[in-house]
Amino acid sequence: GLLEDWGVRADQVIDFQSLVGDSVDNVPGVPLVGPKKASALLQQFGTLEEVLANADKAPGKKLQENLKNFADQALMSRELVTLRTDLPLEIDWDAARVQTPNHARLYELFTDFGFRRYASEAQTALNESKTEAKGEHKRTWEIVQTDAQFDAFMEQIKDVKRLCVDLETSSINPLHADIVGWAICWESNTGFYIAVDGPKGSNVVAPDKVVAALKPILEDPNIEVINQNIKYDMLVMRRAGIELHGLGLDTMVGDYLLDAGAISHGLDELSKRYLFREMIPISDLIGKGKKQLQMFDVEIDKAAEYATEDADVTWQIAEIIGPRLKEQGLWDLYWDLERPLIHILADMEWQGIRVDVKELKRQSADVSVRLDALVAEIHDIAGQEFNIASPKQLGKILFDELKLPVLKRTKTGPSTNEEVLQRLAEQHPLPAKIMEHRGLAKLKSTYLDALPNMVNPATGRLHTSFSQTTAATGRLSSSDPNLQNIPIRTEEGRRVRKAFIPSEAGWRFVCLDYSQIELRMLAHFCKDDALMQAFREGQDIHSVVAAQVYDVELGDVTTDMRRVAKAVNFGVIYGQSSYGLAASLKISREDAAEFIDDYFARYPGVTEFVEQTLDECRDTGYAKTILGRRREISGIRSHRFGNLNLPERTAVNTVIQGSAADLIKQAMLNVRQRQMELKHPSRMLLQIHDELVFETPPEEVDSLIEFARKEMENALPLDVPVVVDFKSGDNWLDAD
Repeated sequence: GLLEDWGVRADQVIDFQSLVGDSVDNVPGVPLVGPKKASALLQQFGTLEEVLANADKAPGKKLQENLKNFADQALMSRELVTLRTDLPLEIDWDAARVQTPNHARLYELFTDFGFRRYASEAQTALNESKTEAKGEHKRTWEIVQTDAQFDAFMEQIKDVKRLCVDLETSSINPLHADIVGWAICWESNTGFYIAVDGPKGSNVVAPDKVVAALKPILEDPNIEVINQNIKYDMLVMRRAGIELHGLGLDTMVGDYLLDAGAISHGLDELSKRYLFREMIPISDLIGKGKKQLQMFDVEIDKAAEYATEDADVTWQIAEIIGPRLKEQGLWDLYWDLERPLIHILADMEWQGIRVDVKELKRQSADVSVRLDALVAEIHDIAGQEFNIASPKQLGKILFDELKLPVLKRTKTGPSTNEEVLQRLAEQHPLPAKIMEHRGLAKLKSTYLDALPNMVNPATGRLHTSFSQTTAATGRLSSSDPNLQNIPIRTEEGRRVRKAFIPSEAGWRFVCLDYSQIELRMLAHFCKDDALMQAFREGQDIHSVVAAQVYDVELGDVTTDMRRVAKAVNFGVIYGQSSYGLAASLKISREDAAEFIDDYFARYPGVTEFVEQTLDECRDTGYAKTILGRRREISGIRSHRFGNLNLPERTAVNTVIQGSAADLIKQAMLNVRQRQMELKHPSRMLLQIHDELVFETPPEEVDSLIEFARKEMENALPLDVPVVVDFKSGDNWLDAD
C-alpha cells in the first residue's frame, strides 16, 4: 500500500508532500528533496518539524543547507497541501445526486478553460449520444459521371452565389496534382460529386469539359467560394487553368483565428469540435503503407461519399465559424488581411525560387572535406576513435575518459545535448568541436544534399509551402523545404543562400528587411519616452539602453556594454529571466538580475506595458495584437513563484511578435497592390520573418526599393518610425 509505494505512513503524507513539492499545483517544497529523500528523512525523523530541526543530521552538505534555507518554504508548502476541514458547508444533497451529464455544456466549459483532454472525452460522449438519438447523419449526394448528368448539374448551379468546393486529387503536392473529382455543395447535408477520373473503365466526365464549364463561375469575384485549406485547391485549379477569384471563408484559417493554439485545424478535427461528428477516414478509401491506392484507383461511389462529406462538413463548419469570427471581432482580420494574403502566398508558392544545384553540390563537397578534418581533430583530442553520432559513445568519452561533469541526465544516460555541450565547452576543447561537427552535418543533410532533390524538375525551382495556421503568434511558417530556418550564424550556413538565384537571366534579388521591428513595437506599445526618443532620433537602441543603464555617455559605451543591453532588450520581448540572461551572457545571476532591475527602473513605460498586458490577459484569457489577433494563454490566471512564468512570457511575446507579424502581412498586401497598379515586373518570392525577398529586372531595382520600402514602412500607423533596410545582389547571399 502507501508504505510500500511511498515509504511513508498515512499520517506522514502531508509532510512528505511539503518536502517534495508539486510543480503542477505550485507547491515549492524544498529544492533537491525528491520522493526517495523525503521518505528517508521522514522514516528517520518522523515529522516535518523534526526533519527541519535536525537538518544538520541530514546526509550531504547541500541537503543540509537547503533544509535550513528553505524551512519557511517547507512550512508554507504544508499549508498549501493541507485540506481545510473547518469550513462551514451547507450541502443540498438532492443537487449532489449523480445525474446524466450535459456533455454539450461540459464540452463548452472544458474548451473555454483549456482542458483539452476532458473536452475530447465530452466530445466523444456527445457524439455517441447524438448517434444513439438520431442514428447516422442523414446526407444525400449525387454522382455526376455522364455528360447528361453534368449538363443537369450546370443547370442547377447557374444561379448559385455561394458554394463550397472540395477537390479530390492525385497528389498532396498541389503543383503535381491532377483533379480526380469535384465535390460541390451549396446547402447542408447534400452535394454533388463530378467524377473526372477513376478506375479503368469508369464512366467520367471529360476533365476539360468540367474546367471549361466551371471556369466562369469560379473566376467570378461575386460568387463566394468556401473551402478548407483553399490555397491548396487554388493552386490545383490554376494548374488546370482556373484562377479562383471569389475567395470566401477558409475554415482552416478561420478556426486558426478563433483558436491559434489548437493542436490541429484539420477538417477531421474541426468536424469533431464543431459538429461532434466523426468523418470517413481517408485510409478507408486508399489504405495505408506500400499497398496504398491513388485516389483515381478508388471506386467512384466510395470517392463520392467521401468527397461530398468533405464539402458538406466544410459548408456546415463555415456556417458556425463565420458568425463566431464576427461575434469576437475577428471577421475584419480574416476578410481584410488573412483572406487576401492567401492569394499572395499561392502566387509565391506557384512562382517558386530558382536554385543553383551545382553550387549546392560544390558546397556539399567542401563541407564533406571539413567534416572529415573535424573527425580527425575530434579523435585526436579524445585520444581514440569513436562514433561521433552516438550519444552513448560520446558520453563515455566526455564523462568516463575526460572526467567532465555530468550536467543533465536522460532516461538512457548522461545528456550530450547542445545546452550541455555549450557549458562543457568552457572546460574542454572537445565539446566545441562536437558542436561544430553536428552543425555542419545537419547543414549538409538538411540543405546541401536535400535541396537538390526537392527542386521541381518541370520548373527548375524550389516551391516551399507557406502556412498561415502553424505559428500561434500569427507569423508565417515555411515547409517542404523550410527556407526560414537556413542557418545564418555560421559562414557555411550563410553560404547556402548563394545557391538561390533569380529565375531570369540578368535579373537581381532585392531584400527588404525591417530594422529592429519588435523593439519598435515594444516602444509603440509601452510609450516609454526614452525608448521612443531614441527611435525618433535614429539612435542605436542597444547603445542608448547601455548608456542609460550603465550611466555613461553614449560615446563611452563599450562593445560588451552594448552586447549586454542587446540581450536585455530582446530578453524583455521573450520574457527572459535573470537565470536565462546570466546563461546567455556568461555572467552571474546576481549581475543579470541587477541589470534587469536597472533596465526596468530606467524604462518605467516597459514595466507598465508588461503589467497592463498581463492584467488584460488575465481578465480576458487571451493576448491581443495590434490588429486584434487573439491568442488564448492557457494558465495565465494561475499564480507562480519567481519571475514571469511561461504563460506570462507568452502573453507579452505574443503582443509584440504577433503585432510584427500583422505589420509584415499588411505590408505584403500593400506592396502587391502597388506592383499591380504600376504593372511592375518584380516578383515577391519569400517572406522570412521580418524580410521580404523579390526578384526583378536590373533596371527596376531602384523603383522596386522605392515603393516597397515606402509601403513596408507605412503599413500600419506606429508611434515610432519604422525603418526598412534594403540590399540587392545576383543571389540571395549578396542581397541579404
